[in-house]
Amino acid sequence: MISRRDAACRVSPVPTCISPEQCKLDAMVTTQCRALLFDLDGVLIDSTPAVARVWHRWAVEHGFDPETVVHLAHGRPSRITIRELLPNNADIDRENREVERREMEDLEGVVLLPGAGRLLNSLPPERWAIATSCTRALAEVRLRAAGLPIPKAMVTASDVKIGKPDPEPYLKAAAGLGFAASECIVVEDAPAGVRAGKAAGAGVIAFLTTMIRRSLEEAGADWIVVDCADMTASNDGDGLRLSLAQP
Repeated sequence: MISRRDAACRVSPVPTCISPEQCKLDAMVTTQCRALLFDLDGVLIDSTPAVARVWHRWAVEHGFDPETVVHLAHGRPSRITIRELLPNNADIDRENREVERREMEDLEGVVLLPGAGRLLNSLPPERWAIATSCTRALAEVRLRAAGLPIPKAMVTASDVKIGKPDPEPYLKAAAGLGFAASECIVVEDAPAGVRAGKAAGAGVIAFLTTMIRRSLEEAGADWIVVDCADMTASNDGDGLRLSLAQP
């Protein structure tokens, strides 16, 4: 078993670089883990335009500022966002079903993010899982739209009592692979997800696909890269060795 100490990143000294390519090599960091736990939207697939369209429309219909609602909804179960915004006597279940229906129907622009297919193909199926704030039905629709397989282990909003930033999704995803969350590394793009990963005891890699660096750093991300294209993984005994090209 790889300990948290063993999984700590090892950074090589950074000499003065002489070209952009050399700079990227100098910024390479390596670390180890037993498995990777991925968020879905903003990490493996780009559904941001579709999500923004659905929540923008919902916000306008309910008299809220669309920009505020779209930002609030990102990376969290839709039910939590709706409950925070609507009065106590609102029919949360009905509203949540309507948001999900719209998201399942709006698949325009739902595509694979750079490097995601390559990275997943390099991983043994028993070494990666997805923990998403989507319901299972919505997650499967988006995975199929992007051409990705349904993983061996996937935890969705349908499978947890409390969503991100609570650690439950990542604790269950790790358990589904047979590991402790502290043996895994979470890959996220949203502050709520970063906090969930850290609360679960995992290391967290954050992507700059949807949020600014400062928000991810404040949430506690251990490493920050652009996207999956800046990650490589290889088998390392009974775990994975990761290389990260940090910007």
